[in-house]
Amino acid sequence: MENGRGAVIDIGGEEYELILTTKATKAIAGRYGGLENLGEKLMRSENFELALDEIVWLLTLLANQSVLIYNLKHKDAPKELLTEEEVELLTSPLQLASYKNAITEAMFKGTARNVVSEGAENALKNPAAG
Repeated sequence: MENGRGAVIDIGGEEYELILTTKATKAIAGRYGGLENLGEKLMRSENFELALDEIVWLLTLLANQSVLIYNLKHKDAPKELLTEEEVELLTSPLQLASYKNAITEAMFKGTARNVVSEGAENALKNPAAG
């Protein structure tokens, strides 16, 4: 897995790490207009089928990021990308609902910033001054 950059889920007996990469962020922005619109779109889907379609698309996108990273590093033995159809066939609606936390975790880890206040930064440089 990719150094804790995402959240691990099981699809059809295989583990996939959901990772929010720059590539995935661009795809989400193209589909929803930005990350900030993603949650609203998922919550406002007009019907159950559309909501499932959006969740399957997002899961496939995020799971395939770890496959693409693997393939980039292992050009001699690439893995096949997941398709939305495979995700639909290998999961149940109950599992999709449980993957919500994994999606949230992957998004959080992908957008997290390490913020250190100026006072804390100075204390780290000069502990006696703190």
